[in-house]
Amino acid sequence: MTEEFQIHIPPSFMALYVPPGKIKPTLGLRDMAERYELCEDLANLLTEKAANMQFTLGITEELVLQQCELGLLAEPAVVIPVEARWVVCRLAELLNWPMDQLLQNPPLSDPVA
Repeated sequence: MTEEFQIHIPPSFMALYVPPGKIKPTLGLRDMAERYELCEDLANLLTEKAANMQFTLGITEELVLQQCELGLLAEPAVVIPVEARWVVCRLAELLNWPMDQLLQNPPLSDPVA
């Protein structure tokens, strides 16, 4: 079994690369697996930082997630806006934080663009 087939890419991440009305992703499996691993790693790395921000700054979880998303999009950005949104949704999931606002609003755009 090759390495790319050992990684389970969740449907929520695959959906980022499937254009509306299509069923085939725009990225190949290997590239998608690499993007997924990066995004999953970012979400896991941000858990402690996000929890500390919420505690030390005394701000809501929603504001912490917004700040994390903006940080992910800051230049030089390593993720695109839909990936940044996926990362913060995953971060909310890992921290058991509500993500209703994230799901209701479109992904943020790069503030510089």
